[in-house]
Amino acid sequence: MQYDVIVIGSGMVGTSIAWHLQKNNSKVLVLDKKAPGEETSYGNAGLIQREAVYPKAFPRQMSEILKVLPNTRTDIRYRWSALFNYQSALYQYWTNSTPNKLTKIEDEWATLIEHCTSEHDVMIQASGADDLVRKGGWFEIYRTQEKFDYAIKLAERAASKGVQYKLLTPEELKAYEPNVNFDEFIGGIHWQNSWQVKNPSRLVKTYAKSFEAMQGEIKQANVKTIEQNDEGIWQVTVENNSGEMTTYTSNHVVIAAGPWSTELTRPLGYDFPLFPMRGYHQHFKVDEANRIGHSLFDAEKGYLMGPMDQGIRITTGAEMTTLNAPKNFGQLEAVLKIAKNVLPLEEAVESEAWCGSRPCMSDMKPVIGPAARHPNLWFAFGHAHQGFTLGPATGRLVQEMINDKPLYVDATPFSAQRFGN
Repeated sequence: MQYDVIVIGSGMVGTSIAWHLQKNNSKVLVLDKKAPGEETSYGNAGLIQREAVYPKAFPRQMSEILKVLPNTRTDIRYRWSALFNYQSALYQYWTNSTPNKLTKIEDEWATLIEHCTSEHDVMIQASGADDLVRKGGWFEIYRTQEKFDYAIKLAERAASKGVQYKLLTPEELKAYEPNVNFDEFIGGIHWQNSWQVKNPSRLVKTYAKSFEAMQGEIKQANVKTIEQNDEGIWQVTVENNSGEMTTYTSNHVVIAAGPWSTELTRPLGYDFPLFPMRGYHQHFKVDEANRIGHSLFDAEKGYLMGPMDQGIRITTGAEMTTLNAPKNFGQLEAVLKIAKNVLPLEEAVESEAWCGSRPCMSDMKPVIGPAARHPNLWFAFGHAHQGFTLGPATGRLVQEMINDKPLYVDATPFSAQRFGN
């Protein structure tokens, strides 16, 4: 069967792209080896982060770099294999984190973030997902005055970009969350116009069901090859779970496979400076002693605890490692020792913690737009920790590009061609 568009990837980004295209009368097929929302979009903090106007820069001060070297921190860890494999991309990441370059990158990044909640809301309303979203914001909490003062300065700047916030004392935090031990904290920031999602995977699945209700198709299979014939038609060959090979054809192909995207782009001649960052999470059973209503980010320790359908989700900071490296739960174990002093966490839900990887680009911006050398080939990946937040905004932008409509934001900063051909 001939499709208008094949989207490869069924996370938040791929699903949102497919949804927007199908809604605008394209015949769309989504391909992924897993069901929608079962990979990177499954494990995240469950936040739609309107406040995330600052991408995560590489530390520039030697004092900060030296703190990372012992590799015992809870917010960031690394493996030597990853530093070697991604050395070129990491060097570019470091050079792009200079103050002059970073200011420009932040301004460009913010043009997408400012639409994240409004674009999610379009899909929430259309798919009937209101019950999954809480619009009361979340808390970022601080242990030292120096770090808190710096965070306040950033929040003041963020307000000029439409971010709404309120400073909270420990007493005010306690009034919101009486089960939390705030004894070691001096205050916090309430990010008021960011949203919480109580089941991130289910939100992606709900969007996917809405896509299917519009006659969109989703097939679970492993993409093996992507080729364009002499007539310009794309041929995508996949292998299903039983080893059977099938080829699908389309006018356009969108690669939105998160950290696996470069495995699909390299055979086509495109090698992007993308590197994965791994995160871990584990759920704990909820009782009257640990029930919370807001997600809380322990900013100086780099972990988050949030109320989910599955229980209290504890997420780690980032681990720089390769995609297929074995799991290492040391970072999570260190996080849990701290988190259990903040909130009673007695019984884990899962026998083993989840882990997954996020696609990070060397200049901290996603790749969104057409390929340089192949007509009707499109890229949408590299959103780092904000793919869940930016999926619908990206979906709308890609749909406008493919259908040659006026773009609601300037896509130039996200062009694939910024890295050359």
